[in-house]
Amino acid sequence: MTSFTCARSGAAVKVVMEDSAKQRREESAFVFEAKALRNPFVSEYSIFYLTILYFFALAPFTPGLASTENAANIFSNLLPLLIVALGQTVVLITGGIDLSVTSTIALSSVMGAMVMSGDQGWLGGSRWATIAGVVVMLLIGAVVGLFNGAAITIFRMPAFIVTLTTMMFASGLAIWLTKSKTIYNLPPSFNAIGKGSVFIVPYALVVTALLAVALHVMLSRSLAGRWLYAIGHNAKAAVVSGVPVGRTTRLAYVISGLCAAAASILYTGRMETGSPVLGQRILLDVIGAAVIGGTSLFGGRGKVIWTVCGVLFITLIDNSLNMLGLSYFFIMMVKGGVILLAALLDAWRNRLLAGR
Repeated sequence: MTSFTCARSGAAVKVVMEDSAKQRREESAFVFEAKALRNPFVSEYSIFYLTILYFFALAPFTPGLASTENAANIFSNLLPLLIVALGQTVVLITGGIDLSVTSTIALSSVMGAMVMSGDQGWLGGSRWATIAGVVVMLLIGAVVGLFNGAAITIFRMPAFIVTLTTMMFASGLAIWLTKSKTIYNLPPSFNAIGKGSVFIVPYALVVTALLAVALHVMLSRSLAGRWLYAIGHNAKAAVVSGVPVGRTTRLAYVISGLCAAAASILYTGRMETGSPVLGQRILLDVIGAAVIGGTSLFGGRGKVIWTVCGVLFITLIDNSLNMLGLSYFFIMMVKGGVILLAALLDAWRNRLLAGR
């Protein structure tokens, strides 16, 4: 009887100690988050404050940086890049990565132009050309995304290898279909999507805003959004909890493909041509903008507003350094350094959160 009582007492003490340790961890987590909110450079919106600081620091030394014309230029470059980065954000939240987005942009551009072009296009001159071209471009993005997601979930292949292979294949296919030539003579109604406006609001802004709001609602208010975060935090635990990991992961890559195709529509309409090398140089900006904004490369962390801030920052860097007359190679080195710093901060933050 005495031994039984001692065992019960020992178990009770152990439970109390575990509860006390748990309470201390929760208190330390609360203190950490409270400090982060008070400190603008540790908070989740630190990149927004950094963007403002960077702008005012360079404005006196960069003539025209604060002009209306330059603001419109930044705005024009920001919108399609933001769409691609939002799709990448969804994939990164699951702990994956999509390297094929730039090739998806090029292949969608080429296929859509081959449908719409007045120069021997499949529906050239038809009143349905624009609608058919847009549908084909979005379909290409969805198919590429579905292939990536299926290969990753069904065959258990690494996302990096799958999307790298898809990038190479789609890029080569776009060049082969066009024989490295640009396709011209697209319908004016299609070009208006990338360059036109309703009253004073550009169509590109309308498309981008709708997509951003839709993804924000999905990530923050829907069951699918909670599943995406759960997979990123711990895929094995998500399976045990009943989360359809395979289906949800495929959804993430389909969303990424669709976002790349939507960005291709804006890029192609703005340039008025279908190009097999469209978007070839923006992969660093796409991934970098999401990571700089605060989306974790380790999964389980990311928000639409963070990516908006990241895209704004990376676009401002690109624009300001171009206005200073620096070479493309130097600009790439600067952006690479910034992205590396953001990745290091992400790793540090994950270690800190894991140990707190």
